[in-house]
Amino acid sequence: MHEGVEIHEGHGEHASDPLTIRVSVTIAILAVLVAAVTLLGHRATTEELLLQAQATDQWAYYQAKNIRAHEMQGYADLLGTLAPQDKEKAAEVREKYLKEVERYGNEKDEVGDKARELEKERDVMSRRADRFDGGEVLLEIGLVICSITLLTKRTVFWFTGMFLGALGVIVALTGFAVR
Repeated sequence: MHEGVEIHEGHGEHASDPLTIRVSVTIAILAVLVAAVTLLGHRATTEELLLQAQATDQWAYYQAKNIRAHEMQGYADLLGTLAPQDKEKAAEVREKYLKEVERYGNEKDEVGDKARELEKERDVMSRRADRFDGGEVLLEIGLVICSITLLTKRTVFWFTGMFLGALGVIVALTGFAVR
């Protein structure tokens, strides 16, 4: 018995052709790279969607704080314009509402800042996903062009496919550099 990998010759003249073997290995490598870059693209897109949901939640929270601040301001304004029976108690309650207005205003600003930060992270993920998707497309085109070599036996297709595949890997790798 032979040890290691055996390559069985198939039926036909192309089975032992060195070009066919090299192109087939190239196609297999490109297919693995396409799968890896596709996975990276899907992960980046999923992260982008999660960040968008979190930013939307933050903006809803911001709006709730804003509504509460306006509500408290309305109560304070109302207490300031009415002629209450107990002026000291009314002034005390009005002061409480004004403090709440200030508190909600500060909290609203913090929530807005958090929402904007999440949107920035989302935008980074979006650009990263675009790079992964672009790399995936180039790898897939390279894979298809390489496969044309098997039909035509013209090495120009093999070299073109490898070039596009390498370009696809480079484009995908730039996705990690996006900040």
